[in-house]
Amino acid sequence: MQNSEVFILAIESSCDDTAAAVLHNDKVLSNVVANQLIHTQYGGVVPELASRAHQQNIVPVIDTALKKANIQKEQLSAIAFTQGPGLMGSLLVGSSFAKSMAIALNIPLIAVNHMHAHILAHFIDEEGYNKPEFPFLALTISGGHTQIVRVDGFFDMTIIGETTDDAVGEAFDKSAKILGLPYPGGPLVDKNAQSGNPKAFSFTKPKVPGLDFSFSGLKTAILYFIQKKKQENENFIEENLNDICASIQHTIIEILMDKLKLAVKETGIIQIAIGGGVSANSGIRKTLKEAEQKYGWKTFIPKFEYTTDNAAMIGIVGYQKYLTQKFETATVVSKARIQF
Repeated sequence: MQNSEVFILAIESSCDDTAAAVLHNDKVLSNVVANQLIHTQYGGVVPELASRAHQQNIVPVIDTALKKANIQKEQLSAIAFTQGPGLMGSLLVGSSFAKSMAIALNIPLIAVNHMHAHILAHFIDEEGYNKPEFPFLALTISGGHTQIVRVDGFFDMTIIGETTDDAVGEAFDKSAKILGLPYPGGPLVDKNAQSGNPKAFSFTKPKVPGLDFSFSGLKTAILYFIQKKKQENENFIEENLNDICASIQHTIIEILMDKLKLAVKETGIIQIAIGGGVSANSGIRKTLKEAEQKYGWKTFIPKFEYTTDNAAMIGIVGYQKYLTQKFETATVVSKARIQF
């Protein structure tokens, strides 16, 4: 189905950000995100509070997205929403609204896998940004996922490596917590790392066969390291914060790059795209760009606004599904865990 006037309203509510976007074909007309600050005081996302906040935010966020796009709801071609994975209560708020609005407007409903959206965000039409060609390798890194995916088409993806325990975002956030940094700590580790020496302290990299990852052992090693150093000097963290952060970040980046290099060697694919919240990390972005010169790769790094949870990435999947008429009925169910 080819149509030059496809308008997709996209809704994303998988965790603690309520987001809505409007796309005209593969171009983003608006991309609105309402953050939930309430979780900061608890040191992590509280699911019940998240779903309540989504209920408060979803109408004004969608209204703002439509107004910013200068689109009337009657002009919409379809509504896309995040089906999963994510927090069940949060997902239900978005899916319920999407179903109701699609029925009211008598337009198609499109369910989107959140992780597919992180990968396909690279196909949003942005001036100055090149799109990867199939096949390519996608490194999806977030608070809940760490995956290497072989992408042979818009809906032809295969996970060839994934974490056996914790995700890379968890490693960043837990390390930050150990250091006494507030939630969300990952960006603060990155910020402090920029002023530190990445070789100041060494942490053992986990030995995991193949293309899979593991971060639980690294978290434990960092905890024991900090406990030992604080016994020797109670001001150790304060006196060495930048160097500790830089060393942690350096180790995590090396773990990711080792697996990527192996994936390139095994597949012969030299196009690498990153996605997910942790792809906002400056060290990872810098290292990946350097890999173009170092290894002859062609790398694709999304705009910052498309790294963290957002609805524009849901919309681009919605657009591709609209073209092939991959629609759902109102009986479609949200899934906290969803088959990739």
